[in-house]
Amino acid sequence: MMTSLRPRRSLLFVPAANARALEKSAGLAADALIYDLEDSAGPREKQASRDRLAAHLGADGFAGERIIRVNALDTQWGADDLHMAAKAGVDAVLLPKVETVETLRQAAETLTAADASDDVKLWAMIETPLGILDVGKLAAAGSETRVTALMVGPYDIALSTGIQPGPDRAELMPWIMQIMVAAKAYGMAVLDGPYANFRDEAGFAAECAAGRRMGFDGKTLIHPSQIAAANAAYSPDPAAVTWAERIVETFAAPENADKGVLQIEGRMVERLHLKQAQNLLAMRDAIAEREAAR
Repeated sequence: MMTSLRPRRSLLFVPAANARALEKSAGLAADALIYDLEDSAGPREKQASRDRLAAHLGADGFAGERIIRVNALDTQWGADDLHMAAKAGVDAVLLPKVETVETLRQAAETLTAADASDDVKLWAMIETPLGILDVGKLAAAGSETRVTALMVGPYDIALSTGIQPGPDRAELMPWIMQIMVAAKAYGMAVLDGPYANFRDEAGFAAECAAGRRMGFDGKTLIHPSQIAAANAAYSPDPAAVTWAERIVETFAAPENADKGVLQIEGRMVERLHLKQAQNLLAMRDAIAEREAAR
């Protein structure tokens, strides 16, 4: 049975200015690709990158989620990026440095005016002090502005505040958790920012594990070598899957149909745990479908 749930364990940034990177991206095991027209393309590369990406998206065979990170709408390239994205058949458009609800409304109106399908969503990067201060308002506006996901931009947050985060990002945690809570309050996906030192496998694995504990849905990546570790970190643990199956099976028994609390293998289990178990098994199935589609 097919599921509409989409795993977002690994989201790889792919520079649209790099023809070779685009060519190789279709065969990668990431759950999603974020084609980047912003940071990875210099001012003189913007138009060529947009044209190259449009051609690529019309021909590539990537089976996962496809997102375009556009330039900010207050730049000379942002509107053209959005118009291209509206016709490119992608799943979402990622807006950088979102600070106001008006920016979200403007982007949504531009997509609508460009005849973008209702299925094309907006994702918002929260990476400035103003964005953090108003993240609750930004998330609340999601239902009227196509926004379905928030993404943390830790490096820009550090740059704009002067904070120098340590390996565990403790200095950033109050702000990261504000973004997390805003997303959860309005039923949005929430995605962790990248880990720049792609050769530091241990550090990357530790940050993925911490992000999973905090409630992130997945990790954005800057190098294909990080995909496997992110997929492993954000996949359901086999022991957790076994326990979830046990919970579902026990509550499904006819004699337990009206019970709110059960004792299973010495543990007290409530129906809220049943919901958690059902969610975990649904994600397991969605991941299996994603991997079968590769």
